[in-house]
Amino acid sequence: MDEPMEASYNPALDGVQQQGQQQVEQVLLGHRDQHTFGNSVNMNVGLATPSPASSHPGIASDDTNITKPHFTPLLRPGSMVMMTLTEEDYEVQYWPKLKTAIDHLLNIKPGAYIPISYEQMYSCVYKCVCKQFSERLYNDLLNHLTSHMEYLNQELRKHEGETIPYIETFSFLMHQYLQALSGIVPIFNYMNRFYVENKLKTDLNEELRKLFCLKVVDVHIGNLIKMLDEVSAVPFAISPPTMASVMKNLYALNEGYSKLNPALFSRYLPNILPPTDPAYLDQYAQEARTVQQHIASMEFSHSSTRKRVYEDDISVN
Repeated sequence: MDEPMEASYNPALDGVQQQGQQQVEQVLLGHRDQHTFGNSVNMNVGLATPSPASSHPGIASDDTNITKPHFTPLLRPGSMVMMTLTEEDYEVQYWPKLKTAIDHLLNIKPGAYIPISYEQMYSCVYKCVCKQFSERLYNDLLNHLTSHMEYLNQELRKHEGETIPYIETFSFLMHQYLQALSGIVPIFNYMNRFYVENKLKTDLNEELRKLFCLKVVDVHIGNLIKMLDEVSAVPFAISPPTMASVMKNLYALNEGYSKLNPALFSRYLPNILPPTDPAYLDQYAQEARTVQQHIASMEFSHSSTRKRVYEDDISVN
């Protein structure tokens, strides 16, 4: 039987190869730890690793030529994680920016456009919430909208003795506020999710609508319903789109308003009155004849000057 061949061994060449392999392994290990653990890799770099070359006599291990990897900390000063937000920062920088955007939305005309950076405003809200300013931000928002509603009440009081201007002003202001909510609520969405819904167990949009009902609608609802009932007896005294907009928005804000005058609301909204009862068919027929006689007795103007007056009226879905 042939004897196995004796493996050739060169101590100098083998030591150099293993030393080079050790350098590569340490560099790869450093890059892996840097990606996974960040700064904590500095604790592992100093650990000594037995050199394969030391197992061979006459070959000394030399670490002086090994290139140690450089590590950059993952969290640097000035990053969002390290940022602090003081009360002065909130009062001087963040809240003024948000308040300005809110004022633009509250005073914009229906259908108009204003250049607001929703990304920048959302970022302001995000930072305030992350730095424990949620409660103050929520209270400042409610207080600011309450001040705006005092202004709305003053505008309505200017027309208390004038039926048509009063109704048209109320319709415009209500529609303007509800349109503003479609921009305000998205800006404060992060606060809504992590403070209003999570802690207060409610919804920001619902709370802002209730605030409008409490501060504006409830103050004027009695006078408003009375005026609406009066002008509804005169065809086209108020444009049909305006009347429909007022009734729909009132019902959307609070269905209880329809109980103040169900007959009035039933002209513009379905299912306000109870279902038809066959026992009252004679009464229904009499009501229909009364309406027909009233319409026949009305004198309509055929003047072309008012033909397109209400073309720009906006109806609310």
